[in-house]
Amino acid sequence: MYKSSRKKVCISFDWHNDRDYRHLMSAWIANPNNTIDFDDLTPGAIDTNDISRVKGVLTTQIRAATHTLVLIGAYANTKHSDSDKIGTRNWIWWEIEQSKIEGNKLIAVKLKSDNPTPDPLFNSGAKWAMSFTQDAIFKAINEA
Repeated sequence: MYKSSRKKVCISFDWHNDRDYRHLMSAWIANPNNTIDFDDLTPGAIDTNDISRVKGVLTTQIRAATHTLVLIGAYANTKHSDSDKIGTRNWIWWEIEQSKIEGNKLIAVKLKSDNPTPDPLFNSGAKWAMSFTQDAIFKAINEA
């Protein structure tokens, strides 16, 4: 089976607190002059509270991706009110863990340098972008 070398990236982020950063990334990606060539497989807003449905949508996208980019905001380690149903601390942790299961390469960037690293990223071999800038993130994606 032929597999393209073009990277397929799913972006993990806190929808409630960090979606503005995600929207900024969408603008970067849409710019025809950007220096990165990858397919953005991040799902849009998943309009449901059904944990199984959310997991299904996220799993499909993570499986289709070759890489997972984790945007680490101030609340990346905050316990979600449905953490028992999610099966881990929050959705970001779940997406990191699922990405590791699926064999995706991990890329991480802290939105602010003092944001705490989510535990599942430790010893994961993640490639780190040095800052939340277009150049730093695209460089990390290119190198991952």
